[in-house]
Amino acid sequence: MRNINIKELAKSLNLSTSTVSRAFRESSDINKETKDKILAAAKELNYQPNHYASNLREQRSKTIAVIVPELGNNFFSQAIHGIERIARDKGYHILIYSTDDDYDKEVAFIRHLHNGRADGIIMSVSGEANDHNYLNEFSQRLPLVFFDRVYEDIITPRVITNDYDSSFAAAQHLIKQGCKRIAYLVVNKNLSIGKTRMQGYLDALEKYHIPYDDQLVVDCTNSYSKNSVILKEMFKNLQPDGVFTSVERLAFATYYACYDLNISIPQQVKVIGFSSLQIATLLNPSLTTITQPSTKIGTEAALLLFKMLEHPDTTNRSEKIVLDSKLIKRNSTAK
Repeated sequence: MRNINIKELAKSLNLSTSTVSRAFRESSDINKETKDKILAAAKELNYQPNHYASNLREQRSKTIAVIVPELGNNFFSQAIHGIERIARDKGYHILIYSTDDDYDKEVAFIRHLHNGRADGIIMSVSGEANDHNYLNEFSQRLPLVFFDRVYEDIITPRVITNDYDSSFAAAQHLIKQGCKRIAYLVVNKNLSIGKTRMQGYLDALEKYHIPYDDQLVVDCTNSYSKNSVILKEMFKNLQPDGVFTSVERLAFATYYACYDLNISIPQQVKVIGFSSLQIATLLNPSLTTITQPSTKIGTEAALLLFKMLEHPDTTNRSEKIVLDSKLIKRNSTAK
């Protein structure tokens, strides 16, 4: 059976096309009896509403864009799940863009999205060291919400976690487990999140009177092969007894390097890291983690965006939601 159009459906019911259209838009100005009659006829006659055309008439794409630095990180996949759930409840779809931590890609994606392809953007940023004032203009025209990684000088709603407190607690835990030479592994110290997490590490060292050694702050990359070389050199030359990884992938890289060098975890080195990895308990040894509420972060970011879309005149652009991460102690830091 061929699909009929809205005019044919309306004619078969002796109704106007606008009345039929309201039935599919969940409009409140159509009574239940008429709505049920229209939906039943649509099913019987194989009518499929053209939501794309309807959205064009309303000047809404019914789509939101999600921009993240990477897709391989379990944190971002869980955050996207939280965003998608809210978007689906609101009748929206999501478009996902991965910048690969490339600032130029981020700028290109933002510029592309201002052609009406999306009604709003939820973003975890890439290039804090760069000039991102371009967002000041665009965020006035297209609702924007930051999550996890943010630009401090762009005033727009954001959802973050208590990164300083979490980092302090992680470093403190390693110290209380007997570690004196704690390596801190970071990918991008210039990001606000990198600065905040590193400050927690530094303040924990100071509190427990452990001298700071800048060689133990190790710059890593997004490449597993390059990190393997970097970390093996670290273990050989610096001989840390504790490793604190600021992002999930560096915990894996640490495990691989220790395995290749026959370094025992936790007997010779204790490892802790930021991670939302659900299989952390299955690693050998199980990984001690600072676990962020990743799905809730995505959920809260989406709710903030829809608040901007639905009530633009009452939106507090300085709104900030701070969620707590949790230190989960496992075997990788056992005595």
